[in-house]
Amino acid sequence: MPTSSRFVVAVHALAAMAVSDGTPMRSADLAASANTSAVVIRGLLSRLHQAGLTTSQLGAGGGALLAKPATSIRLLDVYNAVEDTRLFTLHRLQPMRGCSVGGNIQDALQPILDRASAAMEAELAHVTIAYVAAEVARLGNFAIPLRWA
Repeated sequence: MPTSSRFVVAVHALAAMAVSDGTPMRSADLAASANTSAVVIRGLLSRLHQAGLTTSQLGAGGGALLAKPATSIRLLDVYNAVEDTRLFTLHRLQPMRGCSVGGNIQDALQPILDRASAAMEAELAHVTIAYVAAEVARLGNFAIPLRWA
């Protein structure tokens, strides 16, 4: 079952913008840092812009910037901006109602899945891009600059 990496790549891009000290970040540079394509980054930047988390500076030396301080961008904001699906989904097709398991499994699981989703959202609501950027800086190892000439 495939999972999405949109959230993690979006956090990566926002953390890079946070440590860039207000220097606009080109999508090509963000893509190189995340080892993905610039098309993927531009799609994420579009979603982040629609959510009010990023802005763009046009022209020479332009690129993406945080639209507000990294301390006010919560990971939950990022998750909600870039993910399209719920964390958990029930069966694609209705289970057999006449079966003792099939007839009750969704009602049994839904409260558990709701609590798990709420716990994840609560955790993401407490962590900011500033925290992630500080962790990146604390971990060090900046052998390659964020912006290539």
